[in-house]
Amino acid sequence: MGLLRIMMPPKLQLLAVVAFAVAMLFLENQIQKLEESRSKLERAIARHEVREIEQRHTMDGPRQDATLDEEEDMVIIYNRVPKTASTSFTNIAYDLCAKNKYHVLHINTTKNNPVMSLQDQVRFVKNITSWKEMKPGFYHGHVSYLDFAKFGVKKKPIYINVIRDPIERLVSYYYFLRFGDDYRPGLRRRKQGDKKTFDECVAEGGLWIKPSIT
Repeated sequence: MGLLRIMMPPKLQLLAVVAFAVAMLFLENQIQKLEESRSKLERAIARHEVREIEQRHTMDGPRQDATLDEEEDMVIIYNRVPKTASTSFTNIAYDLCAKNKYHVLHINTTKNNPVMSLQDQVRFVKNITSWKEMKPGFYHGHVSYLDFAKFGVKKKPIYINVIRDPIERLVSYYYFLRFGDDYRPGLRRRKQGDKKTFDECVAEGGLWIKPSIT
């Protein structure tokens, strides 16, 4: 028994394909517009929530805010770049915080993802803005830059960072993947057990590292 086939004239087939493509483009366009509208709405809600926090603290504690000078109201964010001696630099901040009367706080993101979700951005901005008890504050973590101005915050934190010679950073990351560090000695690294030196690996043209270490 043969298969039943519905044959369409070539022109109708072409029209059907074009109609389908146009419909798909239209749907993609509508989805994109909806996503943009949702993003704008979320950002508007975030700005509104941050303004509410600022206004509430202004109304509830004007005397306390008035006593905060520029140094006492300061917030510094150290968004650490991997393999640039960021651990050693952060340890200095911890060593000096009690003597110099400031607070050190670690930014710990979900699954160590440097990019926060919009909800986490809102919560983070709220905490930075309203947590007067933790000012002056030094925040550190492997996180991307966040523009506080887009949330309507007037008093923006100061961002700082440390950079390193790219080749030295590459070599440091090479051995880090094999030997780790003293802070988590029990954690098994991806290249653990590989005793090959950096020079030997380069000479052999080995595939030893992921494309980006940022």
